[in-house]
Amino acid sequence: MGALAMSVAASPKAGVREWIGLGVIALPCMIYSMDLTVLNLAVPHLSAALRPSSAQMLWIVDIYGFVLAGSLITMGTLGDRIGRRRLLLIGALCFGLASVLAAFSTSAVMLIATRALLGLAGATLAPSTLSLIRNMFLDDRERSVAIGVWIASFSVGGTIGPLVGGALLEHFWWGSVFLVGVPVMVLLLLLGPRLLPEYRDEAAGRLDLVSAAQSLLAVLGVIYGLKRIAEGAAGIPAFAAIVLGLAIGVAFVRRQRKLPDPLIDLRLFRSPTFRAALTINTLGFFVAFASFLFVAQYLQLVLGLGPLEAGLWTVPSGIAFAVGSTVAPRLARRQPAGKVVGGGLLLASAGFALMAQACRWSEGPALLVAAYALLSLGLSFVFTLAVDLMVGAAPPERAGAAAAIQETSSEMGGALGIALLGSVTVAIYRRTLGEHLRGSGVPVDALDAARANLGVAADTAAGLPAAAGSVLLDAARDAFSAAFFTTANISSAVALAAALLAALFLRGPGQRSAVAANSGMPQQRGQ
Repeated sequence: MGALAMSVAASPKAGVREWIGLGVIALPCMIYSMDLTVLNLAVPHLSAALRPSSAQMLWIVDIYGFVLAGSLITMGTLGDRIGRRRLLLIGALCFGLASVLAAFSTSAVMLIATRALLGLAGATLAPSTLSLIRNMFLDDRERSVAIGVWIASFSVGGTIGPLVGGALLEHFWWGSVFLVGVPVMVLLLLLGPRLLPEYRDEAAGRLDLVSAAQSLLAVLGVIYGLKRIAEGAAGIPAFAAIVLGLAIGVAFVRRQRKLPDPLIDLRLFRSPTFRAALTINTLGFFVAFASFLFVAQYLQLVLGLGPLEAGLWTVPSGIAFAVGSTVAPRLARRQPAGKVVGGGLLLASAGFALMAQACRWSEGPALLVAAYALLSLGLSFVFTLAVDLMVGAAPPERAGAAAAIQETSSEMGGALGIALLGSVTVAIYRRTLGEHLRGSGVPVDALDAARANLGVAADTAAGLPAAAGSVLLDAARDAFSAAFFTTANISSAVALAAALLAALFLRGPGQRSAVAANSGMPQQRGQ
């Protein structure tokens, strides 16, 4: 054990090239995050230009996330085989080209196809960049700082995405929102070969195409089903997609156990630290994605703020997340990772509890925004150190696979949170709305329409006489606030449970080498 500690302590320090390379790596991550949010603002404009059907519009919005989530495992493992830098540059080129095609799409079908290509290219970015960080920063402390910067870049992208998109749409056509990432990808293609080293696993075998197809279909099926449930389409097709996805996932795991060169090395899961960090990461995104969605709706539809004003009110949470991502590694130097992650989850739990009170008792956005910033700060600790623990538990030559597992768990946790907490919100909203409007005189057809969601209720209220419209809108806002109160408290309880899990099973990034050694995985650097 003493020799192990000496080998860890002797890990070489990163140089100037590595730190500048980290800045280059952060740029595509920012664009990756922006592309998840910026389209929402452009939907009304592209609807008028391309006139997609309702089904086509759903696919325009969803296909990017579907293909991205389903391709992460394959792309992460492919990077281990052909080289992380090579895959990153190929992905950057494809992302830039697909962005141009999306911007100048002439039909809904063309835009769906280019968004799918964007998702495939985007799936190369996060695993490649994170696995490069794993190999560029061998010192535990430096790697924690680098991952904090990596996490912060996603937060910055998510924060400025709506602001940049809104500014572009004020002066240009809808396709301009897709062109934001093109200069960044060009810069990456120019600087990447000079600043980023190449790493690959020379001992890796051939990519198993059957496994790649299974991983894509398994994740796609589950994500698709959860999305449909979240959108209120909890019918047989949605549940069939989830069951089929899970069945394919089981077949995928069985196949990995038999292959000499599996797509995912299942020995990663032997590590208690890896398993606990993976579970906590999933739970964190479970509560995070739902809160992002509900806060945006509350600011605009309950408090009546415009899109830009609502976007500005969410900036403090983005700043808190970015700051926390860079502070977390410093705290982890002084305290065990389990304590920092657990403390972050306690902050997040307190933030959700405060958010529940804000949506019930506060008439303005200030208290809600403060609660949102508090939970964002806490979750930034969680995501930064959970990622560090998961990637640190993998040997360098398996870093791409570990990064892909981490990203997939994030997507799955977020989709599950939106589906389950979204379903709770819808159920409470509909029941409460019916109770509030019983005997109110609001027309039955208007009440039936308003049951869909708060946005439809607001549109329906605008078409009624002033008195009836006011009654309907007030009741709908009260019903949504009641639903938000419940889901915020559920999120607080989930964060509290995750904090207990962190206290029991996470003991610090220093376990990384011991974990890999005990799991029988080699600790060589790929070249």
